[in-house]
Amino acid sequence: MALQRGECHLAGTHLMDEETGEYNLTWVRRFFRPGEAAVFRLAARSQGLIVPRGNPRGLTGLASLFERQVQYVNRQRGSGTRQLLDYHLQRLDLNPARLAGYDRELHTHLAVAAAVKTGGGDTGLAILAAARALDLEFLPVAEEQYDLVVRCDLLEDPVWVEIEEIIQDPEFRARVAELGGYDLRDAGRRLL
Repeated sequence: MALQRGECHLAGTHLMDEETGEYNLTWVRRFFRPGEAAVFRLAARSQGLIVPRGNPRGLTGLASLFERQVQYVNRQRGSGTRQLLDYHLQRLDLNPARLAGYDRELHTHLAVAAAVKTGGGDTGLAILAAARALDLEFLPVAEEQYDLVVRCDLLEDPVWVEIEEIIQDPEFRARVAELGGYDLRDAGRRLL
């Protein structure tokens, strides 16, 4: 939305169309006219439940959140992670209102991991890199597509050209791989 309002030149996104399962392209087509914005793949990344070392609540997946009556730490409304959770809960026919902590909203993956690390919750959905950063365990739930959206009038701008070069740089790719949970196999490929 900030890109559409002209508040930035580039935006990262991982929003799924719940009807098609497609990431990002549906949303870009919905908010931009043809030729106004381009979409480039950055990475596929793993989203999953972050749990303390040893998985003391014995969680195995999203259904076990309801079986074990855990204290959940959620992402904020409008985030791709929250959308992903809601999508999977609906597919499993699980009512989020029955999930303790569902209304507790944090704004970053690291904030969710920090809450789990400090006992502020039993689990939350976040990326593998956040779990690794705080030495927590990770139970994979889904792989999502994380893309970059840039205004088409900036595709020849030296800053965007440099960003494209960075994405292809082997050192950049190696450092991202060290974070865990990112697959840059298609990084830099234009999708729209």
